Amino acid sequence: QVQLVESGGGLVQPGGSLRLSCTASGSSFSIRAMGWYRQAPGKQRELVAAISRDGNTNYADFVKGRFTISEDNAKNTVYLQMNSLKPEDTADYYCNLNTWSLRNYWGQGTQVTVSS
Repeated sequence: QVQLVESGGGLVQPGGSLRLSCTASGSSFSIRAMGWYRQAPGKQRELVAAISRDGNTNYADFVKGRFTISEDNAKNTVYLQMNSLKPEDTADYYCNLNTWSLRNYWGQGTQVTVSS
């Protein structure tokens, strides 16, 4: 079983920055990729950014140039640096882990609110 613990959400003004972290723990898992999704009220969950174990990244168009995903493989941790935040970035952000055995795990979510 894999556990994902997220941190770093909160309230920030438009134009501000936040850094999300997600650490995976458990036994017998091999990470293929980790990523961040978000879900705003009344909307479907959507991919924000993902990073493979060898460092290849994928970003949603709406965050390109503003958000950066990175990882620390030794710590099984993925980060999401969010800059130039906009009110429309307000959502619950969920960490995702995908293994080589094609299992998918989710964190409990961390709330990000962008408001003045």
